[in-house]
Amino acid sequence: MVIGVLKIELYMNGNRSLKEKRQVLRSLIQRIKSRYSNVSISEVDSNDLWQKATLGISFVSNEKPFVNSILDQVLRFIDSMGIVDIVQREREIFHF
Repeated sequence: MVIGVLKIELYMNGNRSLKEKRQVLRSLIQRIKSRYSNVSISEVDSNDLWQKATLGISFVSNEKPFVNSILDQVLRFIDSMGIVDIVQREREIFHF
């Protein structure tokens, strides 16, 4: 079993409140979940900052190249939407 974990720090220019941030994140997370149904995603840090968010994304498979491919696709998808800027990303792969 191979588990891929991706931690992404996002910057949302133009947000003026936590309510706006949550609307953007809710939309972003829903789009990712609908496109990549086997990916788990959640906000994991920066909960009280209205222009910054940190998402945790994970995917499980039996092949490392497939895990890397899916995580790369998710990153490209987030970047292509143009509603947030990816500031930092960290990836870890675990083998069990």
